[in-house]
Amino acid sequence: MDSSENVQLMGTRNYIRRESALHSEIEALRWAMENMLQHSTCQSFWTDCKELIAMIKEPHAWPSFAIELERIETRQICFPDFKITYVPRAQN
Repeated sequence: MDSSENVQLMGTRNYIRRESALHSEIEALRWAMENMLQHSTCQSFWTDCKELIAMIKEPHAWPSFAIELERIETRQICFPDFKITYVPRAQN
């Protein structure tokens, strides 16, 4: 959503197969964050992946994703009001 609470939707790009589904989730979030920095003032992101939210909240608990999570943390600096919210897949 943008600052006026208007829903903003974007498609994803086609990525090569990653090591796991979680790696793909992180890559998709990173891509979304980069695009929002270029095209919107969006600060909120929604996901149907509870593990992704856990990774963002406690990156040290996911050492095998350290490089990917470091990239997310670097981009989070650009989002002073960054928020990631779980939405059930049926509502996504």
